[in-house]
Amino acid sequence: MKIDGYWGKSIASTNGQPPQKPPPLIEIRGEILLFKEDFKKLNEAQQEAGELPFANPRNAAAGTIRQLDPQITAQRNLKFFAYSLGEYEGITFESQHQLTEQFSKWGLPVVSQIDKKLACVVKSSDSAVAYYHNIEKIRPKLAFDIDGIVVKIDDFELQERLGFVARNPRWATAAKFAPEQGTTVVKEILVQVGRTGALTPVAIMEPVRVGGVSITHATLHNQEEINRKDVRVGDTVVIQRAGDVIPEVVSVVLVKRPKNSKAFQIPNECPVCHQPATQLEDEVILRCTNLVCPAVLKESLKHFVARRAMNIEKLGDRLIEIFVENGLIKSFSDIYRLTEKEILTLDRQGEKSTENLIAAIEKSKKTTMARFIFGLGIRFVGEQTAKSLASHFENVEALEEATHDELLLVEDIGPRVAESITLAFKNTKLKKEIAALQKLGVEISNKKSLSLESSALQGKKFVITGTLPRGRNEVKELIESNGGLVLSSVSKKADFVLAGDEAGSKLEKAQELGLAILDWDQFQKLL
Repeated sequence: MKIDGYWGKSIASTNGQPPQKPPPLIEIRGEILLFKEDFKKLNEAQQEAGELPFANPRNAAAGTIRQLDPQITAQRNLKFFAYSLGEYEGITFESQHQLTEQFSKWGLPVVSQIDKKLACVVKSSDSAVAYYHNIEKIRPKLAFDIDGIVVKIDDFELQERLGFVARNPRWATAAKFAPEQGTTVVKEILVQVGRTGALTPVAIMEPVRVGGVSITHATLHNQEEINRKDVRVGDTVVIQRAGDVIPEVVSVVLVKRPKNSKAFQIPNECPVCHQPATQLEDEVILRCTNLVCPAVLKESLKHFVARRAMNIEKLGDRLIEIFVENGLIKSFSDIYRLTEKEILTLDRQGEKSTENLIAAIEKSKKTTMARFIFGLGIRFVGEQTAKSLASHFENVEALEEATHDELLLVEDIGPRVAESITLAFKNTKLKKEIAALQKLGVEISNKKSLSLESSALQGKKFVITGTLPRGRNEVKELIESNGGLVLSSVSKKADFVLAGDEAGSKLEKAQELGLAILDWDQFQKLL
């Protein structure tokens, strides 16, 4: 959020004094909430206007933020509560509680202003557990919905030392409350086919409201899970929302089971392409291994075009399904063979939307190796693993030829992931598909002029401060693509501080710690 814009309309701080003005550069992060009472009023207004009510406050808040009309957003009385920082200059903080106190002095809302019990510093694990039970007790009386608490290390320097595992901090953990439960009847069990070919049984149930949400579907995961819980069509079941989000079947009410019920067995063939399904060694999941199965193809394509992969903005789920069903797309490369003439033959495809789609496809041809690898949808290769692979290998061809042992040398990759990658690239169809994409103009940039073995950035930790000739995100991506890491704050863990114009407190702290400080020209030479 833009702090200067907020400060002009800020609330008075809790001590009754006018709020202080914060430094000129500071990024505030927080939670957007819709209180229960406001949610009730919003749904009443929706029904009066002949519109469908929202399922829960979380969905209503998310939908409100995405509104293109700011007047609609303003009418819905969303609440913002600050809890952390992004980029900032001209000020230092030692702890989370000090930061929260400063937010209040600036006039920013924090949850402790609602009730002091909602945030506190504890000195032991027993005190943290007691706090958890206390919040659980008052949970129903709160003005907004919560599904648990977050426990953080208070000291920022210790947070920095503990660091992250992938994107998850070692210095914070969520403690969820026991989920709400309800009972309903299983009408049907369907088998869905996912991107990796996994056959997943899903219970279709009579609608039931749990935690303010109407539940009609719940995954049953696999045959082993079905057998363990003995879930059958016609059963009355206890369900809950795991983490107050994902519906799951907890147990079966056996006394209500119909006398003629039969145990459910997942078929040994794909329900979409009807090819035999196989169960791989050490897995409990049946999979369709047909590479041209329409169900697998649709889900793979949706993953390939997603924002964090090839980022084809105008190619959404609905269009992908239409293109696959009409035979226009049978592979990743077919996306780049689409023509305006072909698209315009389909129903409800106008000239302008078709032009925009073709332009979005063309724009996506320039991509990074990390995005491309992630988009291929190799099992166990998430966004962070894709970045690690892009940092280690010079190009996609080198990755294709990598052995199992070579892959084990890559940071974050263990035997299971290495095996999945080697298995994927043994598939000649995948290799041909990558070659076809490149032939059609897809440029896979790795932004590396030096091998990682000789790069001065490999494994080095950077802190960025001040105004640079390029944007922060671009500089961060440049460092990461050359094997470096970017830290959010200055500490002894940093190897370099990249300082631009008007660098503030981060530069001062770096000088105090005796860290190596680079200007833009020195950074360019290092590259």
